Amino acid sequence: MKQAAQFSIFILAGMGLFLFFNVKNDFKISNLAQLDLEIAVPERNIKIPSDLPPQKQLENPPEIIKAVYATGWTAGSEKGITRLIDLIKKTELNAIVIDIKDYSGNLSYYIGLDLAKKYKAEDEIKIAKPNAMIKKLHDEGIYVIARQTVFQDPILALARPDLALMSSSTGKQWKDHKGVMWIDAAAKDAWDYNIAIAKDALGRGFDEINFDYIRFSSDGNMNDINYPFWNEKTPKRQIMRSFFKYLRESLPDTRLSADMFGYVTILQDDLGIGQHLDDAFPYFNAIAPMVYPSHYNKGFLNHQNPADFPYEVVFASISEVNSRLKQYIAKAANSTSTVDYIVKNPQIRPWLQDFDMGATYDAAKVRAQIDATYASATGTPIGWMLWDPTNVYTSQALNLE
Repeated sequence: MKQAAQFSIFILAGMGLFLFFNVKNDFKISNLAQLDLEIAVPERNIKIPSDLPPQKQLENPPEIIKAVYATGWTAGSEKGITRLIDLIKKTELNAIVIDIKDYSGNLSYYIGLDLAKKYKAEDEIKIAKPNAMIKKLHDEGIYVIARQTVFQDPILALARPDLALMSSSTGKQWKDHKGVMWIDAAAKDAWDYNIAIAKDALGRGFDEINFDYIRFSSDGNMNDINYPFWNEKTPKRQIMRSFFKYLRESLPDTRLSADMFGYVTILQDDLGIGQHLDDAFPYFNAIAPMVYPSHYNKGFLNHQNPADFPYEVVFASISEVNSRLKQYIAKAANSTSTVDYIVKNPQIRPWLQDFDMGATYDAAKVRAQIDATYASATGTPIGWMLWDPTNVYTSQALNLE
């Protein structure tokens, strides 16, 4: 059983949880010269190993995705990736979500993009041979999702301060309460940079891109922020919807998913960060609200500690989002517009909690969330993804294959 971790948490913590827990499981590359090096990277004292050719995406991907998350460190470790493959093969799981660009802005593998080299985003390589890794997973019939953080990007903020949120008081890059720098969500250069990374991943054979931190910043002194691109008059929600649309138009005929705060399922505003559930439906194949019970406020559903009631929290959240999804699908079916309804049948695929926060999350609590997900999604196909920052999952919560 994983030990409980004690942290103060804010309503808008979201995937920021990753910052508290991120560990480099099983494997660390501190010196690339230790690897099977064959190809030199121009103008840098770094070499990369030879890799297999790009892979094809799965011909028959599963309709319902049931996934676990892996850091780049875990995925790049033979021991780590084999451990997760074994878990997937013996249980109901059929997919894995792998960091290709994490909360730090570092890329997990060398992609050969000039901008990535210029921004020094390839200085902490975790996955030596991404194409070979994809083949290994595909050979087992596993659906491979690339997770890519977007606007929380300290690497880009340092390399391109003209794109970064700036502090009005210091004149330097603004930092949130965790000391992390952000990019202005209205900066189109940042849009294009992230799209280039996603295109590379899709070309390698990743079956889907999962975008995270697709929002405005939070959890800091918001009054101290100077936005270099956002004019502070255009609604944040409008900026994010424009970005969603740009993503889809730039990545047509691909499978895309969007991570969103759990509260988007029950609230009708944009939470002050530009995220609104209805704006994501037209552009993503799957919406992934992070309905971690530990992240809901005291008093939610009249519970003093929502983390103690995983079934109730997830059921209430997904029931609401499922109702809104059905309304969208009905409108899309009766519309001839290819602009307002690019994706006509998106799915809901929540992130579920498999880590100790607010309560000890044993097999019963993890399974309760999965059962609540299925029970709440009447009439629509639904999947789920388990999040544990250490990538050690509660196998007893999963049905055997």
